[in-house]
This record gives sequence, C-alpha cells and structure tokens, in this order.
Amino acid sequence: MPISAADLGFMIDRGTGLVRRGLASLRTRGLRASWQRVLKQLRPVPAAQRVELFRPEPGPFAPFTVPGAAEPVASIVIPVYDQLEHTLECLRALAAHPPKVAVEIIVVDDGSTDATADCLPRVGQLRYLRRSANGGFIAACNDGAAAARGEYLVFLNNDTVPQPGWLDALLATFEDHPDTGLAGAQLLYPDGRLQEAGGIVFADGSGWNYGRFEAADAPPFAHPREVDYCSGAAIALPTELFRTLGGFDTRYAPAYYEDTDLAFAVRAHGLKVRYQPASRVLHLEGATSGTDTASGAKAHQVRNRAVFAAKWAQALQAQPVAGSDPRAAALSHYPRQVLVIDSLTPRPDRDSGSLRLVNLLKLLRDEGAHVVFMPADRGFDGAYTRALQQAGVEAWHAPYAAAFPAWLREHGHRFDTVLVCRHYVMRGMLTLLRRHAPQARLVFDTVDLHYLREQRAARVNDDPRAHRTAARTRALELDVIARSDATLVVSEAERELLAVDAPGADVHVLSNLHAPGAAGLPFAQRRDVMFVGGFRHPPNVDAVCWFVREVWPLVRRSEPALAFHCIGGDVPEAVRCLGDLPGVHVHGHVPDLAPWLAGIRVSVAPLRYGAGVKGKVNQSMAHGVPVVATGCAVEGMHLTDGVDVMVADAPDRFAEAVLALHRDGDLWHRLADNGRLNVERHFSATAARDVVQRVLLRRD
Repeated sequence: MPISAADLGFMIDRGTGLVRRGLASLRTRGLRASWQRVLKQLRPVPAAQRVELFRPEPGPFAPFTVPGAAEPVASIVIPVYDQLEHTLECLRALAAHPPKVAVEIIVVDDGSTDATADCLPRVGQLRYLRRSANGGFIAACNDGAAAARGEYLVFLNNDTVPQPGWLDALLATFEDHPDTGLAGAQLLYPDGRLQEAGGIVFADGSGWNYGRFEAADAPPFAHPREVDYCSGAAIALPTELFRTLGGFDTRYAPAYYEDTDLAFAVRAHGLKVRYQPASRVLHLEGATSGTDTASGAKAHQVRNRAVFAAKWAQALQAQPVAGSDPRAAALSHYPRQVLVIDSLTPRPDRDSGSLRLVNLLKLLRDEGAHVVFMPADRGFDGAYTRALQQAGVEAWHAPYAAAFPAWLREHGHRFDTVLVCRHYVMRGMLTLLRRHAPQARLVFDTVDLHYLREQRAARVNDDPRAHRTAARTRALELDVIARSDATLVVSEAERELLAVDAPGADVHVLSNLHAPGAAGLPFAQRRDVMFVGGFRHPPNVDAVCWFVREVWPLVRRSEPALAFHCIGGDVPEAVRCLGDLPGVHVHGHVPDLAPWLAGIRVSVAPLRYGAGVKGKVNQSMAHGVPVVATGCAVEGMHLTDGVDVMVADAPDRFAEAVLALHRDGDLWHRLADNGRLNVERHFSATAARDVVQRVLLRRD
C-alpha cells in the first residue's frame, strides 16, 4: 500500500519530535539518564504471550479431595452425564489449584451409566447429588442451584479445565464493576487459542462466539466488556438473582439457549452481563454433546433458537442484524467510542499525570463510553497495561498494534473523540488523525503547559539557552492548540494565559482527579515530614534539593527528632546523596503510598517552578494530610493560605509553616478538613463530569 502524505507527515513529525526531545533530555537529565531512556525506547517489543494451559496428569481413579467449606462464598455447580474422565480432569484441576475464596463443589449426576456413581462419592468434600433419572442439562443445573449455600452460583461444565485463579478473577468482576449481574470466563481451546470472549446475539436470535480462534491476549479480548451473553460453560451470578429470575427456563429443556436466555433476563433486570478475560477456562467444546446440530443433543440448539427468538422478540429488535461485522456488534452496548493516546502507558503509582489519566479513563468508562488506549511507543508495560485492561479499557500494544498509520487506517473510523496528551505526541498525530478519523473530535490534553514550565525554569536558573528552548516549545504548543478542535488545561490560571496567547482556541479546564482517601491515624499518632514526586520531572529534583539545603536545617534546629522522607522513583544522584544528611531518608519508588499517607503528619511541595496543578498536593489533601507549599505549587488550585494550605516561598517562612503544622493540632485539623473539601469540590470525578460529558462525549 503506498504511503500517503499524512502517513509521511506523521513519520517526519514523529522523528523530529524524538530528536528534539532527546536533546532536551540531554540538557535536563544528563547523558546517563538519557541513554537509559533510549535503550528502553529501542528494546525489542515483547513477543505475544502464549497462553500456557494447565492440565492435571491423567490416570486411573484414586480418591482425592477437592476444596469444600461449610460456609461457602461460591457454590460451583457441575452437571454431569457419563464422561467420567472429563469430570475427573475438571475436579483434579480444582483440587490442584484451589480458589482463594471459600467454595463448595456440587456435582449433579444426571443419571450416568458409567463409573461416575462409583467414583465421585469417594472424592473428599465433594457434594455429590444423583438424580433418579436423566432430565437434561437444565434440570441438573437447577437442582444443583437449589442445593447451593453460597452467595454466588458458578456453573461449570464438566468438560472444562479451570485454570489457576479463574474463580477469584471471575468473582472480582462483581466488585470491580458493581452493576454486573452475570460474569463469564474466557474460554480457550486446548491449543491455547481463544474459543469465546463473550457472545453476540443477532436480531434473528442467532449467536456468535466473539474472538473464536484469535489470540487470547489480543487487546480486543483482553479487557472486561459488556456482552450479550456468556457461554454457560463457565459463568457466575449472585445466587439470589438466579432464584429471583426463576433459574434456567425449562422451556429450553433439555439444553441449549438457556444461558443466552438467562443473560437476557439479567439484562432485563437492569444489570450487565460481562466477559472477564482474567478468568481462563479450557473448554473441550463438544466433548459431551458433540458439534453436529443435525443430530443428538445438539439438535435442540436449532429448535431452541426459535423458542428464544419468540420469547425475546422485542429485545431482539435492538440487536445487530445477522451478518454484521462482529467487532462492531461486540461494541454495540457503547454509544460512544473514545481513543486516548499518551506518550507512555500511565503508571499511577509513579506520577500524578498518570494518576489523572487513569482516573479520567475510568470516568469515561463510568459515563458509558468504550475507551481505547494506545501509548505512542506501543509498548506493553506489564502490570500497568493489565491494570488498564482490568479497568475495562481496550489497551493496545505491540505486537498486536501495528504502527500508527496502519493501525489508524484500520481503527480510525470507530472513534467519536480522540484525546491526545502532550504537545509533542499530538503534533505527530494531528494530520494522521484528520485523514483516518475525519469524523472524530480531536482534543489536545496539555497535561500542563510545557512552555510555561520551561519559561519558569529558565527564569529560576537564569539560563539564556533555556529561554530559547522555551520559546520554541511555546511556538510548537500553540500551533498544536490552534489545529485541535478543543484543548484541555488543568487550571484556570492556564486557561487565562491561553486566552491571551491563543485567543481563538476552545479551551476547557479538566484538572486532576482524585478519590477521597482513608482517614488515617489521628494527629497525636502521626509524625514526620514527606515529599512525594517522580524524579524524571526536573522541577521535583530542584524542589527537594532546595528544601533539604535551605529549609530542612531550619526545621531540624527547632525539632531535631523530625525526619524528612523523600519518596519518588528514578532518583538521580543529586537527590540520592541528600540521604547522607541528618534526618533525611530517600526511599525511592514506593508502590503503595497508603501507609505513608495514613501516618505522616506534614506533606511538603517546595516547587520553585513548574506549571499545571500538582498531584502531590491533591493526593495529600485527599487523604487528610495538610500541605506546606510554595506559591508556584498551589497555583490555580483554589487554595487559601492558612485555610486549606500553608503557603511560603522564603526558606525561613517555609520552615516556620512546617513547624506550625507539626506542633499545632487545631491548625492541623482545620487544614486537613478544608483540604479534603477542596479536593471534593474541585478535583473529584463529580467536579470533572460536566467537562467530560461536553468536551469528550459531545453531550450538549
């Protein structure tokens, strides 16, 4: 396929942007840190992760024990009819890797004629129920459900091999997505290929196993997603809900379409049906009922399609027509699709920009949008990528994602809105997006105004070359703003600046997003002073060095027992060596800040330059930790000195404010309470919802 002018422009802009950013990195971070970043950027893309399936060793029957609890959280119901070898493999898998959650396992024998009745009663802790006569799959499942004692019912075919962690992941769906009424597992073939990632139902009542024969880790199938139904081979739902709905409808007896019918009943009840890819189950499709719909038990599938279509005729009018593109049909539950592009996959435990982006993605999802994320480097970032996927985001990465020109040619038509973060990313994307997603609204998220931050750094350091760099950045950033349909900034101060520098731009404030934190320890049990911030961000390096050199000695002179805890990843030598000074502890990256936020008495934000809204300030306030900050650090944050923050720029005044908060319980409580209110009022999902709805979801 020939390269278009848009594609060529993308490659040129991307290449020149990388060179420019590399030179800037050399100036601000030095050769060693810059070279490490280059190596990371050029590291070969990880190979697609093949699904390694667990299967227990086969062999003749010998007694063994399965998990069993007197007070189970989940009741696993396994209907069986003959096929003892398959049943034993399923039970052995459950015994080899017991779920963390308390369970009971109920096998309902539907009148087997093989050795099932001889062997299964000798399996320890198994609840074995035998029906007097064969009544079919639906009757056996309903009998098992009637005997269940757990809060959740889990229906599992006997021709499955549940993989380690499958049930805990399946049940977590109800906690992570509280509107879920029924959750279904990812079903896999024995060779590791995908069998089903949730099902699609078309307007004529026919069904489609989405993702069949695809790679199980491919991004379209790697995130929890609303679906029409999930195959009854491995599903879970609240026991009370199943009973309220009347169980599996016996009009489909002996089997087929009962799982699809149940899913439609759950949806009619006002709840969602979700596919959960983290719950993996090997399914030997057709092992018990065959695959020929012209004969045997499988013949009921054809008859029951007509029964189902008649029962749900009204609901089916809203379903895609038969023959529709399965990918589009799979996303028919979502009225809006939003693509988000940032330079890297967000790491919310490492920097405030990442935390803001992750919370924004979740807010978009909560507002009913289907959210797609692609990092500009197309990198797979391990647990961070998987965390996005588990949050319901369709997170793309190599090797599944082609280079942006090719990927956008294939996917660009899907999106109503494209949000691109940082001017150097948007600059390379604009022409490409106009060509391949002409219907989409292009929104530029500044994250913070880079040229403003660079201007202030140049002033602080009195660096003529830095002033010239800031001027070039300003021209580039304002050009991107002018060419975008809308621009997001994080503070009213930045919007006011753009009203002068870019008077024709459509600019909106979408600030940091924080959820309320836990209360933590009372004042008397808290101690010490803390700074949190990633050190790939040069203003944080300057801030900590200034605080330790200029402010901390003044604090220690009055309170020699106080300790200063410096937390943040990518620690440079200039910060690392501060740990040799009295009372200073440099901890590096801390994955979980909750214990620190629960026990620290004072948080500091001693930034001497920067732009945007400071997540370190928001995060501390959201957890009820009072903050001492410079005027630069609280710019545009709706804060008042002495009311919800302490503001000081001179070293002696900064030290006095730290000591006052450390000593005065009344002052501490007042700032803690007011800080929480400030975050709720200005930096919460509620505060951001209006802008998200109008600008990103285009709801006028």
